[in-house]
Amino acid sequence: MLYKTSLLILLLLTIINAKGQKAKSPAVKVNSAVEIKLQTKVDSLVEAEMIKQKTPGIALAVIRDGKIVYSKGYGYSNVEHQVPVKPETIFQSGSVGKQFTAFAVMLLVEDGKISLDDPISKYFPDAPAEWNKVTVRHLLTHSGGWASYPKGFDFRADYTEDTLYKIIRQIPFDFAPGERYQYSNIGYATLGLLISKVNGKFYGDFLKERVFTPLGMTTARVITEADIVPNRAAGYWLDNGQLKNQQWVSPTINTTADGSLYLTVLDMAKWEAALNAGRLLKNESYQAMWTPVKLNNGKTHPYGFGWTIDSLNGKLIIEHGGTWQGFESVIKRYPEKRLTVAVFANLRGTNVNIIARRIMQFYHPKLIPPREQSSSGSLKTQQGFKSRYSISSYYHIPDKEKLPAMLIIHGATDYILSMHPAAKYVAKLQEKQKGDRPILLLVSWEGGHLGSQEELLYTLKFMLWQSDHPDFQLKK
Repeated sequence: MLYKTSLLILLLLTIINAKGQKAKSPAVKVNSAVEIKLQTKVDSLVEAEMIKQKTPGIALAVIRDGKIVYSKGYGYSNVEHQVPVKPETIFQSGSVGKQFTAFAVMLLVEDGKISLDDPISKYFPDAPAEWNKVTVRHLLTHSGGWASYPKGFDFRADYTEDTLYKIIRQIPFDFAPGERYQYSNIGYATLGLLISKVNGKFYGDFLKERVFTPLGMTTARVITEADIVPNRAAGYWLDNGQLKNQQWVSPTINTTADGSLYLTVLDMAKWEAALNAGRLLKNESYQAMWTPVKLNNGKTHPYGFGWTIDSLNGKLIIEHGGTWQGFESVIKRYPEKRLTVAVFANLRGTNVNIIARRIMQFYHPKLIPPREQSSSGSLKTQQGFKSRYSISSYYHIPDKEKLPAMLIIHGATDYILSMHPAAKYVAKLQEKQKGDRPILLLVSWEGGHLGSQEELLYTLKFMLWQSDHPDFQLKK
């Protein structure tokens, strides 16, 4: 309890120190009471979530019509050295980096060097015969047949592109290409190797030359441990409530194309400006990236090329999140209103998705579903705990993978139902009311690989408001 109290005090001091810091970004000048009110709501939300989720640092940017309307850092990018987060702070991208890999592939498609429906064996002549049925499109849409890295894969070993390719060649398919969607880091790592094969240079160098430099994303790059990187944040995770430095992986594993970039929210603002203006690619290529994948059975899944195709209160949302080492990231785009929110955090398990979603709803309240409008934002007190939102539901995930099965969650229901791009649920199969006790919702798991479930578990676990009340603990 002493540690928890100390950490809470540290986070409170962090937020106090972060207040009043002016972002050195090209933000639009605030000239209305409405904008000031919105920014105050954003600050209050982020500060509350940081304390609740025990997150050391967060950076965010709100972009409208390709221009920053608000950008700010909160807390510490490095706890040991007490370095504040600012908009220029560099975070690890996690799987947000997949959209850049997909963009690089589309550049090569427009160059005439790749065809989306080519079998990948065309670019890897010594590949197994099974690869003849896997297309570039399959890899982009997580429908190629692979899940994730195999059991026993050593993330602390150094690999050359050749040795990594030899390992991938030996990984068996979990299903026939195009049969279903299954989130696959291996698939995107293979795309990075393919880009190198076709282009003759490392995929990170290709991104710098064809994307980052033309768009002015001056601090975007592939992760490096050796280089001096100004404003680099440290990543963290919680071990039984104790803050720890991120776990180490080999430098070469941190260069693969499944999500190994350094980015700032200012980089993401420039990226969004380019997407909003349709720069570097033809319109047909953009539409291909944002079209749900069509599977062999004719059904579609809401994933394009490095982007999740989602909706919020009936409005199209194009987004992607990321989790890697001690970092969480998300970008949410609301194309109809040209509004985008990017959020980075340096604690694994921080629910940046909810933060980005609520900010988007602040700026466009019509994105709030009716059932949220009647309950969101209310501060209720029950025995043993307080939270920004009342604890409303029990969520039960059957122990298909023998993971903890019962979680008590606070917040609106549909926050959970759409919070992770690799998660799909059937909700409200059964409801029970026990007086003034929370409602019990049974939620079944419909796919996704073990890594996705683990990421989901992390996110749900750290949404819990810390309390000593026995009803609000993680249960197995």
